[in-house]
Amino acid sequence: MAKKSIAKNYAYNLTYQILILILPLITTPYISRVLGSEGIGIYGYTYSIASYFILFGSLGVALYGQREIAYAQENAEKRMKTFVEIVIFRFITMFIAILIYFFAFMIRGNYTIYYRILLLELLATAVDISWFFQGLEEFKKTVIRNIVVRLVSVTLVFILVNNKDDLIKFFLIYSLADFIGNLSLWVYLPKYFKGQKIKNITFYRHIVPLLLLFIPQISNQIYNNLDKTMIGKMISDKTEVGYYEQAQKVIRLLITIVTSLGVVMVPKMASSFASGDKEKVKDYLKRSFNFVFFLSFPLMFGIIAISNEFVPMFFGKGYDKSIILINIISPIVLLMGIANVIGTQYLLPTKKQKEYTISVTIGLIVNFILNFILIRYYDSVGASIATVLSQLVVDILQLRNIKTEISIVELIKLSIKYFVSGFVMFIACFIVKQFINDIVISLIIQIFVGMVVYFGMLVILKDEFLFMFLKRGLGIIKSKIKR
Repeated sequence: MAKKSIAKNYAYNLTYQILILILPLITTPYISRVLGSEGIGIYGYTYSIASYFILFGSLGVALYGQREIAYAQENAEKRMKTFVEIVIFRFITMFIAILIYFFAFMIRGNYTIYYRILLLELLATAVDISWFFQGLEEFKKTVIRNIVVRLVSVTLVFILVNNKDDLIKFFLIYSLADFIGNLSLWVYLPKYFKGQKIKNITFYRHIVPLLLLFIPQISNQIYNNLDKTMIGKMISDKTEVGYYEQAQKVIRLLITIVTSLGVVMVPKMASSFASGDKEKVKDYLKRSFNFVFFLSFPLMFGIIAISNEFVPMFFGKGYDKSIILINIISPIVLLMGIANVIGTQYLLPTKKQKEYTISVTIGLIVNFILNFILIRYYDSVGASIATVLSQLVVDILQLRNIKTEISIVELIKLSIKYFVSGFVMFIACFIVKQFINDIVISLIIQIFVGMVVYFGMLVILKDEFLFMFLKRGLGIIKSKIKR
């Protein structure tokens, strides 16, 4: 197979990952006003419940499948056998999850109608084969196909969701979009399996390695769903879930930008590890850290700087508490970026699943305990504090596992320029807002000034990573001009 470009695959994957988050953000200013914080809270709470069944039904297939397909990139027969086995296994586990979900939430109880609609999300997970294309480093296909589906769903939201009584339509639109988007990827499969025969299917051989990846997958629920579930259970006022959901939407978008390189790097790491090229593994690791620092510091400092203007303009009135939550949660952009490099890009592809599992399991326990203590006293603010502290614990534990590859001192040296530049950018934005009263104008100028100051500081500090991007960008432009 032809060697894939990291830059191109990152661009494709980033486009897709931002798409699935940014399109809801485009509708959020409208939906926040139409459905209100209670409607948003109901959606966030019920979806968090459905997500647990998705998690248990998936059993880590996304990461495991991507890694196994990457290992078999050059062997068409082994690739097909692996794909079929994993798909059969996921169908079985998702069927069990759907069965339990049906009897637990779809027959009777609060919000039954919404749980019934969210069954589509479980079905969408059952037919999801994006991991196959990611393992082959074919990111373009997933992007193009899903862009069409997502744009249609956004259009339908604006057309069909007009008041609080349209919450059911809102659920249906997003759940159907996920299902159709995942199902549509199956049309590409014949190209990869043409002329191949299925032999000796033994899907049960994947059970143990998948179970080893199952606990690490819970880490996604720690930061995306457990907090919302506990807020919803411990506090009767669902608006607290709404405030937290809106703050998380903003932070998750920033995290996606920082961590999207991870999906691209997994097959690269896995392939280099399988071939015994330790030096290339170290090189990829260092480049990934550099990339995370390059993006996470300006995004973290930037969202803190503009949150006062951004939240009321974007979400509308009644979401002031989300400003506080965004400021508290913002460090997780950096922390999740670091964890993504160590865990997703390094520990899992190099088969160090035990170390990864231990770190995220401890993080889960810490998160649950802190949530239980802090939510009852500080509501959604307590959940935000618990999220950051538990992720910090995970990062500290995982950093111990890479000390032979890259030292803490090296990481500090890599990050210092970006921290300084990001902090100076924050000061510049703070000064700007003191002189401008109009929210919209202040927001626009802060973003512009922030970008200029950040990149200007990196130029002054002679950051090699920035110059490398500029050099490659100019090279691409020159080559296109010559054509």
